[in-house]
Amino acid sequence: MGRPRPAKILQLTAIDLTIWAFLPPLLERLRSAGLQVQLACSPGPHLEELQAQGYRVHRIRIARRLVSLEHLRALWQLYRLMKRERFDLVHVHTPVAGALGRLAARLAGVPLIFYTSHGFYLPQTGFGLPRRFFLAIERFLGQRCTDFLFTVSGEDRELAIREKIAPPERVLWTQGVGLDTARYGQVLSEPQKTTLRRSLELAPQDRVIGFIGRLVREKGIEELLLALAQVCERFPNAKLLLIGETLPSERDRGSGRRIARLIRENQLDSSVRLVGFRQDIPELLALMDLFVLPSHREGMPRSLLEAMAASLPVVATDIRGCREEVVDGRTGLLVPVADVSALAQAIMRLLSDGELARKMGQAGRERASELFDDRVVLERQIEVYRQLLGERGLWPESQCDSR
Repeated sequence: MGRPRPAKILQLTAIDLTIWAFLPPLLERLRSAGLQVQLACSPGPHLEELQAQGYRVHRIRIARRLVSLEHLRALWQLYRLMKRERFDLVHVHTPVAGALGRLAARLAGVPLIFYTSHGFYLPQTGFGLPRRFFLAIERFLGQRCTDFLFTVSGEDRELAIREKIAPPERVLWTQGVGLDTARYGQVLSEPQKTTLRRSLELAPQDRVIGFIGRLVREKGIEELLLALAQVCERFPNAKLLLIGETLPSERDRGSGRRIARLIRENQLDSSVRLVGFRQDIPELLALMDLFVLPSHREGMPRSLLEAMAASLPVVATDIRGCREEVVDGRTGLLVPVADVSALAQAIMRLLSDGELARKMGQAGRERASELFDDRVVLERQIEVYRQLLGERGLWPESQCDSR
């Protein structure tokens, strides 16, 4: 008998940024195990890089709006792709791609369907639609179209079990998406720091507050700018480094205009650095005095873990994901959502107490390395792959054993 073919796996997301930013460790681990890994997402600027790495990429435009007639076309295209390629396993990510991908995979007869929830919309009513509507969809997909559910947040695992989205034995908290914490540390010499600061128009005496993420309302950008205005009254040399952009596919399409207006109205032109998306994140983190993530909702924010791995004290909102990563008072400070005054006070507390900031930064790095490193997160996911594919003789080790 000939050698069994390697299992074919499809990783599906709505946008290429999700694959490019969050999935490389998982993709490489699967590929190194001898599995065939293909990708599907909307067209985007990172696809050429992914293809250059040897991945076969299927371009299927998936609207990020929760309700759209475009979803019917995407569902049909996904169904045809899965029927033609005969994948052994489809692993979907993000809400819209997760719903369309799971339904298409079940209709196409894909043997195994995995879903990684990067944050359920259920904790809030969500975009004007009733909570029970989202819950009904999640229950249907979880019970009928999902063989295994990963949640990046521990709170989401509890919610999935409590709301009967999936039984406990089919839900695993991955502890985030994984981070190579070794990349974040003493990454720059002092001359290199000076050069990078100059390129960003940062003076040696400037106190740098950092943010990484999409520049949209749900990330708390507007509150952060208003808080900065208060901080600058006490710390005139405070500078806010905003790393990220507003994606063309965003539902919140007016955020760019609102950000510009807030900067202008609060006279923050000299205090804000808008640097766009960057790939030198460890180096930029090395310039910061503290990191802030004032989001309204998150799954398990990677940017917060990056800052912690870089030994930075952090300020975040007291929401799902953030409060699982940050130990309030030990690795950072948690503040209520949309509370500008509390946000400003937390930032000023860390800027004014260097010893507290240093201790929190060190404790944060230890926590990130111990609980959220790639080694921990990946092994939890790979064990599920190994078990369920192995039961079907599709994991390489099981193929060797069967011979």
